Amino acid sequence: MNRIYLIPAAALLAVTAYSCMRADAVTSMPVRKYTDLDRVRIDASIPSQEKEYEGFRVSFNKDNGTPNWVAWELLGSETDGPVKRSNKFRQDPDVEGCPTTDDYRHSGFDRGHLCPAADQKWSKQAMEDCFFLTNIAPQNNSLNTGAWNTLEGKERQWARRDSAIMIIAGPIYEATDTQRIGANGVRVPGAFFKVLAAPYATPPRGIAFVYPNMASPGNMENYSMSIRELEQITGYDFLYALPDSIEEIVESSASFREWNRRN
Repeated sequence: MNRIYLIPAAALLAVTAYSCMRADAVTSMPVRKYTDLDRVRIDASIPSQEKEYEGFRVSFNKDNGTPNWVAWELLGSETDGPVKRSNKFRQDPDVEGCPTTDDYRHSGFDRGHLCPAADQKWSKQAMEDCFFLTNIAPQNNSLNTGAWNTLEGKERQWARRDSAIMIIAGPIYEATDTQRIGANGVRVPGAFFKVLAAPYATPPRGIAFVYPNMASPGNMENYSMSIRELEQITGYDFLYALPDSIEEIVESSASFREWNRRN
């Protein structure tokens, strides 16, 4: 069943209507979409090479050997599909500083996806793209297979509930995060963040999460915060393309219970 997003009347001037007809998606559905939600403003001093892949956009940091951020819109119709997991991690030769698989070998860290493979089952190309090492950062196995994986599963549930959500993920580095792995010196982050936004929900809402790069037990609500609080931690400007009235609501709210409701 095709679904149309209902957008507040005050925001209609800022919305571009178009049909989301991805060639090998499981289903196609008309979408009303704010433009440039998959872009993040960061300080000009931070190394950044942006690249748009089939299902996501990356800002890659050649000095760290990891992304600054990865952003994608997840439709409810994209949370499942016929494409099997690729597992073919590889270097992107078009991106300066992209590491190789050898950098992660015997490092003690997982090749942690920022945009997860399970979000890309709708497209063979998107699945292959998400295994580029531009979408990867060194992640503690207990986090990768534990709390981070649990959050990714929740995101797919929420995308099905809301028809579409915007997700932005990335590593967080402090000055004390000096550990590097491999011949290319891939920097190990001390934590990871997630931004979730449902700008088409009624009312619109948003939430953010920060997990330390280690086992993170307990309720995921303990790791939640507002997007505005995360902006203060990272110095990034998320969702700046939203109309101010919508951005204020999305970035200031942080109710995990509201996010986790069934409908």
